[in-house]
Amino acid sequence: MEKIIEIQNLVKQFKNLTAVNGLNLNVYKGDVFGFLGPNGAGKSTTIRMLLSLIMPTKGDIKLFGLDIKQNRNEVLRKIGAIVEKPDFYGYLSAYNNLEILGKLTGMQPTKTQIMDMLALTGLEKRYNSKVKTFSHGMKQRLGIAQALLHNPELIILDEPTTGLDPQGMKEIRDLITHLSKDKKITIFLSSHILYEVELVANRMIIINKGSTVVEGMVEDLLNSSHLQVTIEVNDADKAKSVLENSSFKAVVESVAFNRLVLSVSKEELAPLNKYLNDNGIAVSSFVPTRSLEEYFLKLTDKAA
Repeated sequence: MEKIIEIQNLVKQFKNLTAVNGLNLNVYKGDVFGFLGPNGAGKSTTIRMLLSLIMPTKGDIKLFGLDIKQNRNEVLRKIGAIVEKPDFYGYLSAYNNLEILGKLTGMQPTKTQIMDMLALTGLEKRYNSKVKTFSHGMKQRLGIAQALLHNPELIILDEPTTGLDPQGMKEIRDLITHLSKDKKITIFLSSHILYEVELVANRMIIINKGSTVVEGMVEDLLNSSHLQVTIEVNDADKAKSVLENSSFKAVVESVAFNRLVLSVSKEELAPLNKYLNDNGIAVSSFVPTRSLEEYFLKLTDKAA
């Protein structure tokens, strides 16, 4: 598989602080790659080194197979990025902002290009509205439109959902999925909001104190142990009795109203659901609640 980002033994020191400490990671073409860790883990410092905004103390960074130090301009032309909160001219329209910001980066964006990016990010109906009237979520989407204006192959997003309400978070999440699946853009997504990354990323790395804790496929890492599942049924007490007298290894952890919480392996989920239905238990929902949040807390030893 083609490597889009390759980081080897990356170190960044600021006087007595080691912000990044021997970091290694690989991002492949087509990935939505979750770059996860608590605040202060070294995520933003790593992104600044990826974008050549600061230089590493040690280590190597390759983008599209090219060393960033020797091929900076060529590499950066293929990248779009949002680092922290995007800034715009509030008294100008969304269209005018993209037109000006495009020219500042050496582009001469056409009207079609600008409107296409606004349509892609769901802002075409507000193209003539002043940005100062935009919600935080709309400004984030406009930032992504700006990052996409030159048709990059890689998008780097640093905490894109910070400060957003649930609807704004969903809009950004849906946009990331669309860019990946429909536009075939590789996405490097930095966040400490682990649930958000779990919903969109196929691969991830968790870092803590500047070093790798774990890296791999999101599905594999989350399914490496038992799941916790909440089941909504028509008769929770009967369901509990049926399960406890079955051959399933699932453990009933709690019963409340019409819900059971089970500890169960992934392999037992489908047959267990069928077994309940066959024994007269109507199952209306079956929701795995084991999350990347729990996994992260366990790995970084921060659980209460």
